[in-house]
Amino acid sequence: MQVKNLHVHQSFSFGGSEIKVWRGLVEDLCVYFLEPKNGIFGVGCVYGRNDDRRFGFFCHSALEFLLQSESSPHILHCHDWSSAPVAWLYKENYAQSSLANARVVFTIHNLEFGAHYIGKAMRYCDKATTVSNSYSREVSGHGAIAPHLGKLYGILNGIDPDIWDPYRDKFIPVHYTSENVVEGKSAAKKALQQKLGLQENDVPIVGIVTRLTAQKGIHLIKHAVHRTLEWNGQVVLLGSAPDPRIQGDFVNFANALHGVNNGRVRLCLTYDEPLSHLIYAGSDFILVPSMFEPCGLTQLVAMRYGAIPIVRKTGGLYDTVFDVDTDKERAQARGLEPNGFSFDGADSRGVDYALNRAVSAWFDARSWFHSLCKRVMEQDWSWNRPALDYIELYHSASKF
Repeated sequence: MQVKNLHVHQSFSFGGSEIKVWRGLVEDLCVYFLEPKNGIFGVGCVYGRNDDRRFGFFCHSALEFLLQSESSPHILHCHDWSSAPVAWLYKENYAQSSLANARVVFTIHNLEFGAHYIGKAMRYCDKATTVSNSYSREVSGHGAIAPHLGKLYGILNGIDPDIWDPYRDKFIPVHYTSENVVEGKSAAKKALQQKLGLQENDVPIVGIVTRLTAQKGIHLIKHAVHRTLEWNGQVVLLGSAPDPRIQGDFVNFANALHGVNNGRVRLCLTYDEPLSHLIYAGSDFILVPSMFEPCGLTQLVAMRYGAIPIVRKTGGLYDTVFDVDTDKERAQARGLEPNGFSFDGADSRGVDYALNRAVSAWFDARSWFHSLCKRVMEQDWSWNRPALDYIELYHSASKF
């Protein structure tokens, strides 16, 4: 995201510190940035250093900025534990001020972090959402959520079709739409193979674009890599681990694989935005075997580029990927057609069940597979529908 016309808008005092307010435009929307001069955020990292104090200060400062700038927001929409304090700070300190007409909406992206703060925000907010219907059901029994189910809704995330657009993507060799998806992806596959030193063979490529964490099913990822190679496919993985132990483990895994299967597998253990675009375009399949997945965007981007998702049935993956063999009725109920391969369990048998069917379809039913690529590209996973859902939720919250 690029911030345009960034400039100092004003300053105000709060909590014994001067706070500089920067203003800019992000995709033509006015955005404000708070820069406290007390050095509370100058710690060299985003998380991990007195987070309670730092993010609490940020939330309180944001509310104070709204008050001092004489704003009159209708909705205060806070996200996850790091801005959860807005919910109770507003109700306890600002509900009788000039901000009194505001209502608080709270979105839970991942209950794994900051459950105590999430639970407190659930008590104080007027409406709450998770980022998929299935995830809202999966967390409904959690102690932070269960007492407040009446205010909880599931609204899927979307992707930005301008950022993820194979027709205009500057990182892929041939631009394409659903009408020339076969030609476009063939050119991208060749470019991907050349860039990463893979054999330029006509074989299926399984792409994996992920953070390497336990949540993302790293044990299933390893199994899928071996199985794909056994079935004469190629594998490209792009991702890194915040945990040095996991990162080191995957460095060893990559070295072993590259030594034995050089030319058929490449693990790129870093962050590389341009390469991610080429992987989505050049891969036939994108694997997402998460242990839990509140929404997931990887599978949505994959379909935008005509790559078929292979996913574990959980959270937002279940809500967006409909198995070509077992989910026809469920897809029809959503006004969609089946668009991928999925599995249940969290073991190798589940991965094998989905991966075998996917690779077999590529080898044995190529025309059908190409029609599937065209089909998934034509499905709309943008913010169009979720935006309407949020507007409806805002109206509902405003009636409180």
